[in-house]
Amino acid sequence: MTKAIVASGLTKHFGDVKALNGIDLEVEQGTVVGLLGPNGSGKTTTVRILSTLLKADSGSATVGGIDVASHPDDVRKVIGLTGQYAAVDNYLTGRENLELFGRLFHLSKSEAKVRAAELLERFDLEDAADRGIKGYSGGMRRRLDLAASLIGNPSVLFLDEPTTGLDPRSRQGMWDVIEGLVAEGTTVLLTTQYLEEADQLASRIVVLDHGSVIAQGTSDELKNQVGGDRIELIVTHSEDLARAEETLKPLASGATVVEEAIRKVLAPVSGGSRAIVDAVRRLDEANIDIADIALRRPTLDDVFLSLTGHVAEDAEVGPKKPGRRGGRGGKK
Repeated sequence: MTKAIVASGLTKHFGDVKALNGIDLEVEQGTVVGLLGPNGSGKTTTVRILSTLLKADSGSATVGGIDVASHPDDVRKVIGLTGQYAAVDNYLTGRENLELFGRLFHLSKSEAKVRAAELLERFDLEDAADRGIKGYSGGMRRRLDLAASLIGNPSVLFLDEPTTGLDPRSRQGMWDVIEGLVAEGTTVLLTTQYLEEADQLASRIVVLDHGSVIAQGTSDELKNQVGGDRIELIVTHSEDLARAEETLKPLASGATVVEEAIRKVLAPVSGGSRAIVDAVRRLDEANIDIADIALRRPTLDDVFLSLTGHVAEDAEVGPKKPGRRGGRGGKK
């Protein structure tokens, strides 16, 4: 497949801090790749370099086949970018905001009006189009922000933590919009701290920590690195814990774990649903009463913790990022 984004050996320093330590990245056209990691891992710095807002100290990158360092203006003609915080003008209506962006992206006045109307309809903002956005909800503002980044029909879209601060319903709405864009052929590079967001949207995930790529692959490939499925068993009676552990050991593909305080046994297994059927049969034959039993796949939370030894927190290095950047620079 055609590569929409290619980066090789990107490095970046901010004073004594090494923000990027030789990042390699490839994103195939028409797919979503998720950059997963805590603030400070290098996600936003990578996006800012690829979207021409920041120059790498070394390394190379192309977006849409265009070198970002040599031809930044041409790159800006084919990209859209939405940051963590909505960068729309509070003193304008939704329609006025989109028309303003259209004019900034070199559309004629009539073209800007038509494009604004199309996007208002697409993002279900028609009823609020002529209201000042001070009265918009967080989800509405984020949808308007994303609509503004699509004014010029970009082929590559950078989304830097696009659902930050949204409630679950608004977040799901944004996911639906992003999935729709990808179905139409848009390439998306998504940065996120929400592990379920990467799991939901990304066909491939690149895990960053302290400026380096520490793992990459599909969601399932990364989860398999943690050890596959686990049986989680809670016994009814504490005195059965030891027997339950011994009963499950023949099925386990690794070391079992006992959590006495909650009467739980965890056993890594292979074989999926067949393993839990075998477990239930063995426990029944041993006359062990169980309060609950489940087969659990590792989550991306497990993956991240296993790979980095810490959770996705802390602060991004580098200068304070602006709100909305990028977009289509040329006239359609």
